[in-house]
Amino acid sequence: MCGICGLSHSTNQKPQLALLEKMNATIAHRGPDSDGFHTDAGIGLAMRRLAIIDVSGGDQPIANEDESVWIVFNGECYNYPEMRAELERRGHRLTTKTDTECIVHFYEDEGDNCIKRLRGMFAFALWDEKKKRLLLGRDRLGKKPMYYSIQNGTIYFGSELSAVLAALPNKPEINLEAIDLYLSLQYVPDPLTAYEGIYKLPPAHTLVWENGAARIQRYWDYSYQPKFTASEDELAEELRERLREAVKIRLLSERPLGAHLSGGIDSSIIVALMSEFASGPVKTFSAGFAEQNFTELPHARAVAEKHSTDHHEFTLTYGDIPSTLEKIASHFGEPFADASAIPLYHLSVMTREHVTVALNGDGGDEDFAGYQRYWLDGFANAYARAPRFLTRSLIPSIANFFPDNADRPVGQSLINGIKRL
Repeated sequence: MCGICGLSHSTNQKPQLALLEKMNATIAHRGPDSDGFHTDAGIGLAMRRLAIIDVSGGDQPIANEDESVWIVFNGECYNYPEMRAELERRGHRLTTKTDTECIVHFYEDEGDNCIKRLRGMFAFALWDEKKKRLLLGRDRLGKKPMYYSIQNGTIYFGSELSAVLAALPNKPEINLEAIDLYLSLQYVPDPLTAYEGIYKLPPAHTLVWENGAARIQRYWDYSYQPKFTASEDELAEELRERLREAVKIRLLSERPLGAHLSGGIDSSIIVALMSEFASGPVKTFSAGFAEQNFTELPHARAVAEKHSTDHHEFTLTYGDIPSTLEKIASHFGEPFADASAIPLYHLSVMTREHVTVALNGDGGDEDFAGYQRYWLDGFANAYARAPRFLTRSLIPSIANFFPDNADRPVGQSLINGIKRL
């Protein structure tokens, strides 16, 4: 997973190593393999590493040939073999086999546009020693986090809120606007956090800190315009090839790989494609529930059997919940209401006993409108336009006559679905 943090003064003051060590200690769980530090006039960089690529030679921070550009990086660039080949053709001398080193050399050649070269999930902090300039960047969809705060002419940043909070000279107040949004959305949207004056760098954005001022800029955006005119069969085949290629490039690793398998369409497709490329059985990991109406373990087992995977399961019980909440709440750093985090925590603990990297199908439902709420949206909008005596009085009072089917998921109970609507 890795974690990065650091700070930059608007003067040439050299940050205290002890403060960097304090920040880095708060994210030690993100990188158990090694830590690293770089301090100089105006800058302090730190990181915790989970080694995936160039395990023996890729410790960070990493610099260019003359050590005028330094970087700490969290994530993975899946196109790094192509990046390395291009840089070598340009005459750059690479001393590691990492994706991280590629970024500093592309920055030398292309400046801030280097981020457009990266295909993957990432957050990084890059220091230009000659210009006394800090560049923070975050991947297009925001898979990797980046928090920052500016106080007294210094910018503090980190992969988790805890790293920033550990260094701030003035402890922030709770952000009531963010809490209000959380109660509506079940999370705190960027750029806000639960704390006044601490922000999330939005996905697909960079932040430049120079001469005591911060400048934020978007470098990529979605396009929702129609892009394809081929037939449905042709598009299905193209989608299949894109998925196959996306899975293949994510299998580049010097550490063991596996997959989180729920038994749904998204993770099942990924496991099937992994099985095409694997030389042996794919290691798969599933979490279920003691309540049989809610568990998906039978579906996961069916997929595991079809592809002859090395399958592992965890069953969550009600008694696991209190202690789990205590562990994960501090890692969130702010309110977050996705209950799937509870089984996911246990699934990750089990997974880590066998592999270092796990692929999963998260995001598929968002990309392909797989959630029921998407097709219910039209009904919800029509319902909201109805007279208030119907929507706020008559229909709710009728719905209350029906008992809750608490032993069934909302999506499998018409009564519960109506009540939620």
